[in-house]
Amino acid sequence: MIDTGKQSFDVVVVGSGASGGWACKRLAEAGLKVALLEAGRPQSFENFTEHKPVFDLKYRNLAPQIVRKTRPIQSEFEICTEYNYEWFCNDLEEPYTTPSDKPFHWLGRLRMTGGRTNVWGRVSLRFSDYDFKAASHDGYGENWPLSYKDLEPYYDLVEEYVGVCGQAEGLSELPDGKFQPPMPLTCQETFLRNRAKEKLGWTVTPTRSANLTRPLKGRAACHYCGPCERGCQSRSYFNAAFTTVADARKSGNCTLISNAMVHKVLMDPDTNRARGVLYVDRNTRESREVYARIVILCAQAQESVRILFNSANRQHANGLANSSGVLGHYLTAHVRSGGGSGEMPAFGSKPTLAGPHRPVGFYVARFRNTTNGPKSKNFLRGYGYEGDTDIGFNWSAPGFGDAFKKALREPQVQVNVLGFGEVLPRWDNFVEIDKDTVDHYGIPVLRIHMSNGSNEEAMVRDMGESAGELLEAAGAKNIHTFANPSKGRWAVHEAGIARMGEDPKKSVLTQFQQTHDVKNLFVMDASGFPSNPCQNPTLTIMALCVRSCDYLMDQMKKGSFA
Repeated sequence: MIDTGKQSFDVVVVGSGASGGWACKRLAEAGLKVALLEAGRPQSFENFTEHKPVFDLKYRNLAPQIVRKTRPIQSEFEICTEYNYEWFCNDLEEPYTTPSDKPFHWLGRLRMTGGRTNVWGRVSLRFSDYDFKAASHDGYGENWPLSYKDLEPYYDLVEEYVGVCGQAEGLSELPDGKFQPPMPLTCQETFLRNRAKEKLGWTVTPTRSANLTRPLKGRAACHYCGPCERGCQSRSYFNAAFTTVADARKSGNCTLISNAMVHKVLMDPDTNRARGVLYVDRNTRESREVYARIVILCAQAQESVRILFNSANRQHANGLANSSGVLGHYLTAHVRSGGGSGEMPAFGSKPTLAGPHRPVGFYVARFRNTTNGPKSKNFLRGYGYEGDTDIGFNWSAPGFGDAFKKALREPQVQVNVLGFGEVLPRWDNFVEIDKDTVDHYGIPVLRIHMSNGSNEEAMVRDMGESAGELLEAAGAKNIHTFANPSKGRWAVHEAGIARMGEDPKKSVLTQFQQTHDVKNLFVMDASGFPSNPCQNPTLTIMALCVRSCDYLMDQMKKGSFA
């Protein structure tokens, strides 16, 4: 047990994922004393199983009901398996509620140092001014209180540290970055890329991903073993546990406090300043306090807002930093229930069971409602596709003997695309505290209200139709498309419930993720997003965090938090 009672910290950071790791690194390396509170266990290379054969598992990864016993919701996330399910929260111990007619799968609730970066998909895409100023283009919602130029140097910094592979395309809606060499496209994907550009004007590019293709600061290049969600002994993908958090601790200025279920920001009623946090130790169930001059919440969008709601007091009766009444509203994620697949020629490719297994595929940049692209009459904003190629054996081959063996080895090639689309921020998509339900630790839980609107339903239908158009342009055969607008499953990209803005009456945070109401309280995860563009959010989460930390340190030098 770490005794923090007698130690004074400059900053308390809650959460050790994409933003929490960066906050600790940036501040600790600058000489500030940082306490990092993580709800989960320490992560270590001993927990990584990316090279572990399935026959070494007790149930051979063939008994999903074992996982579902304690993770009935988390197991809906396809990467939560017998290999790693103990990294995820126990859904029975940490429940949440939803209305019966609005199911919502709150997936990816990790309880390990590194948070979601242990299992994330690693797609790393920049936002553009077409995203930051989307309201100016289509009249819906609010613009972000910053521009691409404000964030560009921080995108550069983060990409060069993280190691993002990719290929420059010169698209204004998908800005290029500081890339390592891309992971090559397959022959089928190259064919698809060329045909999509020639026939449709769409851009198919190698996925921009936080996987190294060149060594970087002691981290090896990816060796294509495949299952990144089970860890990485060579540290070839970005995981905060062995990068930013490790750097912060190496500085000697960061104290990691594990198994700390933070549920309240402690306030000084006389000064309206945060003075620390209250947490429950997962192992002992004891309540403990940690004090600091500044509090930064990086717990993940819903978790950070849950802490703010549970921090309500006499001065902040509706939740901390909620004088606007906006806290908890405008929940967004990404719709992902439209796409398609089709068979492609082998082009000499051969199936194999032994790999190599490329960890990423290709990305189709947004092509609807762009600066120069076609405008949809049915929906605002847009979507992109993530795709890959499966080259498999012909397991349904007929016959016996040599004829069967030959037929079995005939490659079966399929190209798949899945859309990821922007969900418009709506007041009626929101979270609140369920006053009738507490978790295993006695902490009131969230009640989540989330549904698709007519814009998302129209967008998903277009995803399915356009997937067919893309595959047909590439000459694919046996094309199958799907569009399930009503499916209650969103991408694990939640954002927007403590939105940034210039007007304190309409927002919770400033452009530097500082709460309008409590000057030494910051929220540096995706909860501050005023909108949630179709690009994956993690790169922007990290860039915003570093920018906000630089602002915070500048304000400290000016004595703003004295």
